[in-house]
Amino acid sequence: MINLKHVKVAMVLAVSFFIASCSAPSVEHYKGSEPNFDFKTFFSGDLKAYGVVQDFKGELTRKLVVDLKATWNGNQGTIEEDFIYDDGETQKRIWKITLNDDNTLTGTASDVLGIATGESDGSVFHWNYNVEIPYDGSTLEVNFDDWMYLVTSTRLINRTSIVKFGVEVGEVTLVIEKVQ
Repeated sequence: MINLKHVKVAMVLAVSFFIASCSAPSVEHYKGSEPNFDFKTFFSGDLKAYGVVQDFKGELTRKLVVDLKATWNGNQGTIEEDFIYDDGETQKRIWKITLNDDNTLTGTASDVLGIATGESDGSVFHWNYNVEIPYDGSTLEVNFDDWMYLVTSTRLINRTSIVKFGVEVGEVTLVIEKVQ
């Protein structure tokens, strides 16, 4: 005979394990990894990004190129991003960034809802924010969960998980390079 109490306990444990296994690592996991990611050093001057957008099935939906220009006044920065998509659409985002002494930063942009927050450790930077994106003649509010991995002092890989209602609905992968 099956004990329903044991079944319920087993189900709670299974769901708890599943939820815990889905959580992302923290930046502290990358402490000591090289090269060391310094946001202000990397995002200074002119940069260029090349990327792809994929839907929830992993299918390619768009390609893009981004020109970036980053300037600083102390710990206050501005990053201008000019997006060009393969279908001819263009987009501009201007970030206002504040660096904090504890390796965290905050940022705002016109299409970002509220304040973006980020932190770095080792060769990794994690950035999280909500944004309104164009969708079917309107806009859709989604969460962007960015993980940037510094590969060399002049190149990083950025993976962005696009999340709606706790479910990943898309992904953006970028290679960002400092323009020499």
